[in-house]
Amino acid sequence: MAKIIAVANQKGGVGKTTTAVNLVAALAEQKKKVLLIDTDPQGNATTGLGIEKVELENTIYELLLGDCSIKECILSEVIPGVSLIPANVNLAAAEIELIGIENKEFILQKEIEWVQDQYDYIVIDCPPALNTLTLNAMTTASSIIVPIQCEFLALEGLSDLITTINLVKERLNPALDLEGIVFTMYDTRTSLSGQVVESVKETFPDKIYETKIPRNVRLSEAPSFGKPITLYDPKCSGAEAYRNLAKEVIQRNK
Repeated sequence: MAKIIAVANQKGGVGKTTTAVNLVAALAEQKKKVLLIDTDPQGNATTGLGIEKVELENTIYELLLGDCSIKECILSEVIPGVSLIPANVNLAAAEIELIGIENKEFILQKEIEWVQDQYDYIVIDCPPALNTLTLNAMTTASSIIVPIQCEFLALEGLSDLITTINLVKERLNPALDLEGIVFTMYDTRTSLSGQVVESVKETFPDKIYETKIPRNVRLSEAPSFGKPITLYDPKCSGAEAYRNLAKEVIQRNK
């Protein structure tokens, strides 16, 4: 039975999709079978794994509307060990089209039950907003990884997200928990990065991953080549960081 993890932060530009894509690739390197679900209408996770999203016939949009089965929209082994439920701009309409649908927050959860035993990990890349798509991810997942950019305003976004997680846990998914917080765009040359880390550690001492994702040019370049960092530049510091994060995720879920 797969461990289902949502990668979420209501604040944009924090390295959420970068973390989702590179974490699944690093988990696959550890011989884990992984499914990545893209629930962001921007479809950046889909592009980041080299899929031309415009031409797709079946995506998570069709799945949520009941126009295809989950098996029909899974792209198998887009890279070794990693399958994908893709997204494209059509997904932006889902919010409106699902109005009035009963239990619309639980559609993905019910669909995942058909394939959950085929994977070791299922990772859901969430949009940077609290909407029906994010709620579907949070009712499906058992835990959440929160990427935080090492900047002052990141703390404000974290507080809002924890409130949301607690609300979902209370009203929709009692099994939901905070898996961990990972610091992204970490720069050892600035005192601010260290200050942000210490501030978050004070509030969540048991939830911080030891691995910090550095500012790394190669990490920024990889999506435009449709590859995770472990394939684009396997020896760079960004690739090593995501490998270490994957090992921590596996260790926490033993």
